[in-house]
Amino acid sequence: MSIDAPGNYRPETLAVAYGYDPASALGSVKPPVYLTSTFIYPSAQHAKDVHEAFFDGTGPLAGEAGHIYARLGHPGLDILESRLAAIDGAEASAAFASGMAAHSSIALSFVRPGDSVLYGRPIYGGVDMLYGTVLKDFGCHHENYLDGCDPIAVRAAADAAMAKGPLTLIMAETPANPTAALVDLDLMVAVADEVGARQGRRPLVVVDNTLLGPFAQRPMEHGVDLCMTSLTKYCAGHSDLLAGGVSGRLELVQKLRALRTTWGNHLDPFTAWLVVRSLESASVRIDRAMSNARTVAEFLHDHPKVAGVTYLGFLPEGSRARAVYDRQCKAAGSTFSFHLHGGEAEAFRMLDGLKLLKLAVSLGGSETLICHSASTTHYAVVPDARAAGGITDATLRLSVGLEHVDDLIADLAQALEAV
Repeated sequence: MSIDAPGNYRPETLAVAYGYDPASALGSVKPPVYLTSTFIYPSAQHAKDVHEAFFDGTGPLAGEAGHIYARLGHPGLDILESRLAAIDGAEASAAFASGMAAHSSIALSFVRPGDSVLYGRPIYGGVDMLYGTVLKDFGCHHENYLDGCDPIAVRAAADAAMAKGPLTLIMAETPANPTAALVDLDLMVAVADEVGARQGRRPLVVVDNTLLGPFAQRPMEHGVDLCMTSLTKYCAGHSDLLAGGVSGRLELVQKLRALRTTWGNHLDPFTAWLVVRSLESASVRIDRAMSNARTVAEFLHDHPKVAGVTYLGFLPEGSRARAVYDRQCKAAGSTFSFHLHGGEAEAFRMLDGLKLLKLAVSLGGSETLICHSASTTHYAVVPDARAAGGITDATLRLSVGLEHVDDLIADLAQALEAV
């Protein structure tokens, strides 16, 4: 039997036990992998009924789990989506082939030519490209805020966005990639309500929760409409798959699922199984990584060749950002940036001197990864926009993993000698 009341359990328990009934798979304690592209109908009438239920939501099979073709849905997707929704505290979720597939699906589902999108800087380079370049070619507009904790700045940016076209979507990546800058989710929801009252159409508030994940931050508790997570990162946690998830209100997720059928960017059965497996240990892995990250951040903070560290645990008492952190976050995460004295040459010398830390993009894996943001993850972002988001030529993004922290610090120490 499976638990059927997610509200009675904490997210860590839901990640292990929710959304799968062993009785559905011959008593297997773990979900099997359903490697099939299509599903057999027991009768012609059943075939018609299951299609009516899927496409119209009516008929004798409405509300029941029925499968037609794996692009439309499959048992592994059912398990992952129900589990992810429960962890996020949402009504429903949809899983996609990558984090950017999830972002793109949101954009294509809810933004139309002439609409405006509001999002902050810094933000992941792929998302910046989506809203700042790709949608621009479709006649959409965008505006940016630089301090997601400043009510005056955010409202001014919202006004500027509305001047270009109806503000349809407010995008918040918090903590932001790569500097871990925070966005006040309560403020974003309030601004969305204000904009809705003024223009007669309330924009959706969409949050990218990748850098903290569902155990250290739960955006749905703050009234946002959709919570997007790159499952590739902490939820999968082994740097061996691509996946993205979106949780939120049922009617919004249903639209995403329906259009996913046409776009074909669903999550395949084997990868869905891998993510479900990985979610079970995610909270333990993340706790270890965060413990390591604090020790590493403290080492970097005190190093004479380091000009600054953006680790959330260092936010000053009394600041707006610290107030948001205390209200919104349950932990400081394990991905942050630090800035060297100097520029690209000093950063490259340090990176080339590392022996244990791996020079690669991505984050949230079991291994510690480091990269030079300006020349990798944010290469396509114009220099002025990078600088506005706090990304300099001396900025290095660090995703702290599960190695022994003393070994990580020793490697950083010897590499910094080359700077």
